[in-house]
Amino acid sequence: MASPAVCSVLFILAAFAAASARAATFTITNNCGYTVWPAGIPVGGGTQLDQGQTWTVNVPAGTSGRFWGRTGCSFNGGSGHCDSADCGGALSCTVSGQPPATLAEFTIGGAQDYYDISVVDGYNLPMAFSCSTGVGLVCREPSCPDAYQFPTDDTKTHACSANSNYQITFCP
Repeated sequence: MASPAVCSVLFILAAFAAASARAATFTITNNCGYTVWPAGIPVGGGTQLDQGQTWTVNVPAGTSGRFWGRTGCSFNGGSGHCDSADCGGALSCTVSGQPPATLAEFTIGGAQDYYDISVVDGYNLPMAFSCSTGVGLVCREPSCPDAYQFPTDDTKTHACSANSNYQITFCP
């Protein structure tokens, strides 16, 4: 019979393996005719995407967060400024972008994942957001029907089966 310490270590390793298996992959594509600087929290990061380029981010289970696109950015090293959705002048965001910002919001983990598009913080870019096993959402203008328009609107969240992957497209 294994010692309690060995059992504890095996349990922790099994839990870690199960959580790792639940990670979701987000593929973010820029179809705009101009450069977009996508960012996300709490997954960190930010990058420059020229037209047609893609950024892939793995998001662990148990994560709630958002991705958004920034426009009109200029960076020198890791600091600078964006005309829309700027996040404190950082290339790699640790805080949400300032309005206006079209948001792709998500919660990964549990029996189902949840996702939505929000323009509660304003609208700065057309966006499509879909999961591999659910409904595709499109927001082409500020008054689009697929996006949250105000904070108490709970009809715009969509469920996706666990272990899904996601696609975010700017200028779909």
